[in-house]
Amino acid sequence: MLTVASLANQFPSPVEPYVVDEILELRRRGFRVIPGSVRKSAAAAPSGIQPQVVVADASPFVFLRAALLCLKRWRRISDLVWRVVACGHEGPVLRAKALLHTWLGACYAVLLEPHGVDHIYVHHGYFGSWIAMVAARLLDVGFSLTLYGSDLLVHAKYLDVKLKNCDFCLTISDFNRRYILEHYPAVAAEKILVLRLGVDVDEAIRPKVNGSVASPLQLFAIGRLHRVKDHAFLIRACAQLKSLGIEFQCAIAGDGPERSRLESQIRGDGLVERVKLLGYASREEINQRFDSADVVVLTSRSEGIPLVLMEAMARGCVVVAPEITGLPELVTPGHTGFLYKPGCMPDFVHRLLAIRSLRMDPDANATPISTARKLDWIRYAAQIHVRHNFNRNKNLRLFSDLFLARVGPRTESPAHANLVLQQI
Repeated sequence: MLTVASLANQFPSPVEPYVVDEILELRRRGFRVIPGSVRKSAAAAPSGIQPQVVVADASPFVFLRAALLCLKRWRRISDLVWRVVACGHEGPVLRAKALLHTWLGACYAVLLEPHGVDHIYVHHGYFGSWIAMVAARLLDVGFSLTLYGSDLLVHAKYLDVKLKNCDFCLTISDFNRRYILEHYPAVAAEKILVLRLGVDVDEAIRPKVNGSVASPLQLFAIGRLHRVKDHAFLIRACAQLKSLGIEFQCAIAGDGPERSRLESQIRGDGLVERVKLLGYASREEINQRFDSADVVVLTSRSEGIPLVLMEAMARGCVVVAPEITGLPELVTPGHTGFLYKPGCMPDFVHRLLAIRSLRMDPDANATPISTARKLDWIRYAAQIHVRHNFNRNKNLRLFSDLFLARVGPRTESPAHANLVLQQI
């Protein structure tokens, strides 16, 4: 039985359900998986899975053994240390952090040694991936990682080293793969593979019927209240809708550091009766909001391909999102949803007004796709698109197939596997 160590910066995390999904799928396919976390997490995984290894909780004895391991196997990591202290354009603070993470990588290696690990797989390209890479070097095992969004586009520290040293790299969109190959041309193209995330699909769910054009437009957004999600942009759009005399209600589910600032903005714009911050919402409440919403909106400045949009589309919702990164692979304008120019308020408001006008019931003289029926087709196309391309169970099977091909005993050439997987 092959043993894989799975590492995340913080595990379990309520916003990263795919980590648990992948652990369970690998176990189902016969792998022994050692879940790990760099930091301790207070969250409980729905499946009851907890980390067997927490790097930051290592005892002083482990830290001492890690230092001795580095000395004993110095040649295995000397080039990594040299890259940190003498190469590149990083500042002194980043270099100091990388040296600390190198030591934590040695601690992780000490903690993993008794488990007889064959491969280390890390989620995200943040500092946890440096820790995993160092541990893999010291244990002389393979190392792979998955890149999602901001870990590639915003916080790509030492990513050149991580991509050079990984056995393979998964990423969630064609956009990401193109970005990697364009910005890191020294990386072998055949080891950068696209493997999409997915959500549960229920074929019994049917899209909602259009509401009356006279009823208030129902907007719904979900996401952590953080600057990168830019809920302030949505609230400014709501202020414009109000100034135009449009009847609407907007609900925002999620909590975070921006809550007090957003509450102040809502009061300042006179939107207290129209815009509600729901805080944490249960799965049942979120599904109810999806079903009652006329539009599910996303206003993030940076994203991979968010699960929340997949979930909304799987329930037959009309979605509006910025035309950034891999989002056009999920939302095809006018076909599976609507996109707006990033940061462009007039374009965003125009999309909302266009959807509002399309809610009217078709009259006898209207063509089938010119009025509300167009929204019906968009809702249906969105469901079909998610069902075929962002299906959680299907994509988890593809994930485990990849691991069997790359890490397990091979029955066919890796090149053949790559050509297939890159079309996922």
